[in-house]
Amino acid sequence: MPEPQGGDARPLDYQIVDVFTEIALLGNGLAVVFDTEGLATERMQAIAREFNLSETTFIQRRDVETEKREGVRVRIFTAQEELPFAGHPTLGTASVLKLSAPETFISDTITLALNVGPVPVRFKPGTLFGEMTQRDPEFGDELDPVRVAGLAGLSVDDLYAAVPPQVVSTGTAFAIVALRSHEALSRLRVEQEGATQYLREHGGRWFYVLGPTGASDPAWRARMQFYGGEDPATGSAAGCAISYLVHHGIVEPGKQIHVQQGVEIGRTSNLFLSAARVSGEVGNVRVAGSTVRVAKGQLFLP
Repeated sequence: MPEPQGGDARPLDYQIVDVFTEIALLGNGLAVVFDTEGLATERMQAIAREFNLSETTFIQRRDVETEKREGVRVRIFTAQEELPFAGHPTLGTASVLKLSAPETFISDTITLALNVGPVPVRFKPGTLFGEMTQRDPEFGDELDPVRVAGLAGLSVDDLYAAVPPQVVSTGTAFAIVALRSHEALSRLRVEQEGATQYLREHGGRWFYVLGPTGASDPAWRARMQFYGGEDPATGSAAGCAISYLVHHGIVEPGKQIHVQQGVEIGRTSNLFLSAARVSGEVGNVRVAGSTVRVAKGQLFLP
């Protein structure tokens, strides 16, 4: 069979990994494209549409001294837009670099230079279990529980009564909705048009809904629905969620909790979260999980 023809441009290598899982074809898929220095933004967006995964990342290498000082430059795209920050692309890209470019690491830590700023990712030695440290959270508007429940297809009695839903950002703003129990997650049906309009008024983008299991492994289950589908794992939202839980005294500062997401869509993901209190403020937000390689190949582009 003849090779695909793509013009005279050099091919671009890529890898596909699944993030927040140790088992291929679970977790959240990610495409990572190498050596994209000089590639136009419009071209990156078109490639992300071609992969049509939750996100695609583009690695743009720089000189050694710059990378030591500022980190490895990485840009993150969904099929529709570029993002300043997203959790599973950060962890997945760091894992790919651990395997393909170990010189970018200092000890077991790499820093990625994202649009939101530098994000360090530390790995357990000899593994692809990584832990990212997200930006300190910004706590935004508290939301009307009755309105939120209606937009989520739930009863207000399903929501955790002690604290209201709230917009939180560690780089991307999510409305965190805590439930009394994970059992209500099976009834989650976000009315996307109404939710988008309502959250826009309060500086948020999506609902991240989670409820306790009554156990420890996992301690919580979560879902994040959006137009046309559902995210198997949302690392940026998970950082917002643990910040919210610590801020409101639901989880002890410094305690790591295990959250499962993606169960309802057959892409079980395992996220490990913690946040501390530093001088009374929530900080040191950490989101951890494993990555597994799935595929590699080349893009032939005109």
